[in-house]
Amino acid sequence: MNTGLQQESVLTSEEPFYQTLGNEETVFRQAWQHGMPVLIKGPTGCGKTRFVQHMAHRLNLPLYTVACHDDLSAADLVGRHLIGAEGTWWQDGPLTRAVREGGICYLDEVVEARQDTAVVLHPLADDRRELFLERTGEAIKAGPNFMLVVSYNPGYQNLLKGMKPSTRQRFVAMRFDYPSAAEEQRIVEIEAGVESKLAAQIVRLGQALRRLENHDLEEVASTRLLIFAARMIKAGMPVREACLACLAEPLSDDPQTVAALMDVVDVHFE
Repeated sequence: MNTGLQQESVLTSEEPFYQTLGNEETVFRQAWQHGMPVLIKGPTGCGKTRFVQHMAHRLNLPLYTVACHDDLSAADLVGRHLIGAEGTWWQDGPLTRAVREGGICYLDEVVEARQDTAVVLHPLADDRRELFLERTGEAIKAGPNFMLVVSYNPGYQNLLKGMKPSTRQRFVAMRFDYPSAAEEQRIVEIEAGVESKLAAQIVRLGQALRRLENHDLEEVASTRLLIFAARMIKAGMPVREACLACLAEPLSDDPQTVAALMDVVDVHFE
């Protein structure tokens, strides 16, 4: 059984860095204040998770993060009975803990989870704001500090793994994308701790690689990968090696495609 789902953040005095790109903080705060769940849509590595971490810190709320996957069931979220030397006891899952204690439960890539999870989420995502534990018969009313947040990458959706309209319409939704060149440069500078010249080169490279999205690439170069490359270069790794390890290889398994990506790298770092 999967018992390693819960990741409870510890609030510290240091706020997670997030570059605000629009009115997303206002929308999120208003949703929390009015007991509304939030859906965040956007490509891989564009800052969805960091934004949720940032807002949890801003609102001074504990954060329970669950990385959803094919085998994630409703029981993984709400909890289960465990058997030990002292008998049987109930252990709350991350969703139940967030509802009981107040806090944000963030389900990352929610469409990857099994369909039975929607049955659990629906009563929490409407005016009832209630979690029913079928195994114990307990109905838990969510307090004012509880917030349900889910995210997914629309680019990965297919007929088998899309969010149903009846579920999607229960959420306040926000669409994220990669930032503008100037904003992304600032993010790379701060996150990787590099000079503006290198950050600008990395961002220009990233934009060039994104223009190749229709060339056998399932995904484009994310802001996260650009930060990885910048950190490697700052640490002393040769530029070409850093870009190969942090950009080209993560984007494709095809040797010819990787070679084509490295041709683009060579143009930008002559």
